[in-house]
Amino acid sequence: LILRSASPTSFRLTEKFILLLVFSGFITLCFGAIFFLPDSSKLLSGVFFHSSSVENDARPNPATQGARPEGEGTHPGRDASPLQGTPSGTRTPDPLESRTRSNPLFSRINVLLHLVLSFTENMGTHSNFVLSSTPQMMKFAWESYKRYAWGSNELRPVSKQGHSSNLFGNIQGASIVDALDTLYMMEMYNEFEDATEWVEKNLDFNVNGEVSVFEVNIRFVGGLLSAYYLSGKEVYRRKAVELGEKLLSAFKTPTGIPWALLNLKSGVGRNWPWASGGSSILAEYGTLHLEFMHLSKLSGKPVFAEKVMNIRKVLNRLDKPQGLYPNYLNPNSGQWGQHHVSVGGLGDSFYEYLLKAWLMSDKTDEEGKKLYYEALQAIETNLIRKSSGGLTYIAEWKGGLLEHKMGHLTCFAGGMFALGADGAPGDKTGHQMELAAEIARTCHESYARTNLKLGPEAFRFDGGVEAIATRQNEKYFILRPEVIETYMYMWRFTHDPKYRQWGWEAVQALEQHCRLDGGYSGVRDVYAGRPSHDDVQQSFFLAETLKYLYLLFSDDNHLPFEHWVFNTEAHPLPIIRKDKTDKSQPPL
Repeated sequence: LILRSASPTSFRLTEKFILLLVFSGFITLCFGAIFFLPDSSKLLSGVFFHSSSVENDARPNPATQGARPEGEGTHPGRDASPLQGTPSGTRTPDPLESRTRSNPLFSRINVLLHLVLSFTENMGTHSNFVLSSTPQMMKFAWESYKRYAWGSNELRPVSKQGHSSNLFGNIQGASIVDALDTLYMMEMYNEFEDATEWVEKNLDFNVNGEVSVFEVNIRFVGGLLSAYYLSGKEVYRRKAVELGEKLLSAFKTPTGIPWALLNLKSGVGRNWPWASGGSSILAEYGTLHLEFMHLSKLSGKPVFAEKVMNIRKVLNRLDKPQGLYPNYLNPNSGQWGQHHVSVGGLGDSFYEYLLKAWLMSDKTDEEGKKLYYEALQAIETNLIRKSSGGLTYIAEWKGGLLEHKMGHLTCFAGGMFALGADGAPGDKTGHQMELAAEIARTCHESYARTNLKLGPEAFRFDGGVEAIATRQNEKYFILRPEVIETYMYMWRFTHDPKYRQWGWEAVQALEQHCRLDGGYSGVRDVYAGRPSHDDVQQSFFLAETLKYLYLLFSDDNHLPFEHWVFNTEAHPLPIIRKDKTDKSQPPL
């Protein structure tokens, strides 16, 4: 059964009434412009035709901003962006300009045209406008990948060729699988069918190569499951179960805590050599639950659910320092490794999956709920701090000492706090929503305080700085989604327009600094005057960043939270209803 989406551009009655009022006022304004505005060519030239000079006066001094010298490192494709106007420093001649100076009728018509253009520009943050822009971004990113890297895991948009990290071993097509549900949601059905054909003919898991169990699970298993639930195509269910069965070999450890790395052909696993004496990582073994519960549901095999429930049993036997979960656990001894705690990298999605396991179970997984809210209390007590400038942040904990650093990855927590606020114990719902809003504000500040208006990989609150990266290896931006993810959740729960405004700011920065002729690229230093590109269009840019932007400006009934839960790669999975007789499909 193929699920058709409710219109993402639909409006509630009150919104229709407001738009009707705005439209009526605009028509009145146009009527007045035609019949009552003066004919003076001086008015026209003084008001409308001086814009380029004003822009030049207001433009930052290249000497102080490190602007790119003219002609250096330009990309023709960037000018073709549907979200950009005339390139900076140039002005397209107005064909009406000379005619208005001699013809009063053209004067009035030109005024009207400029009013229309001005009105359109001022509507830039309106949901319909940006909603139509995001699929354009997705289409460009997808077509660039298809043109230059089809079948490869990812795209190099500068060198215009395929790219593959060691995370996927010899599995190919990560961008295709990661993008499936985004294509479907945006009603890019032709592109979705092309991707389906590739999956049917070319997606092969019988390869001799070592993969990251975590990455392959969230991107491939999650992407295939979501594509199946959205489209009903059997190939996706079959491929998801096939891959899940191969990943079961990773659990062959004395404790059942899975290895981080697995050779899909031999079934031999191991851990990252840098991970605290060969430990497994909290965010990796703790981010399997959602997908494996669905694998059991779709395959009829309880082994998938049994494996992830055993992980909880191991964790429940361990003492938690200050109620916190260290990032490292030895799969042989079942004991914690180094006492390093983070809600960002190495820890983040473990906490996310505790909450979402409860939500996805139709709120029947009481153990998952209890573990989440207990962990959240420990995080608030030990890690959450407020800077002297009033910014709330989540620090990292190393052996009892705080490192006042917050990663871009940690910015997902604002959305997590908001998602879990309604189920908070006692009277803490309002408090957790306030905390979510404060985290969203801090993460927005990390963007606003850079030259490129894109967020650094990590930012600090020490040495007199706040929400700024101070180390060169923390200044890069790789098209990450976590900040936009939090904006999306905050908009859904509050409808505060600032979250859409902040999302639109991110769209503009992505278009200006990351869009190239061959796709979208990350940048090496968000504080630089001009971007230096890292030459990778990450698969999660298609799976997460663009999807969250689309949902931020969609109506709330598009993938509603009461029916869907997103895995940590933004792949929507339906809530598993406790009523087994309920055969209805969740609305898209």
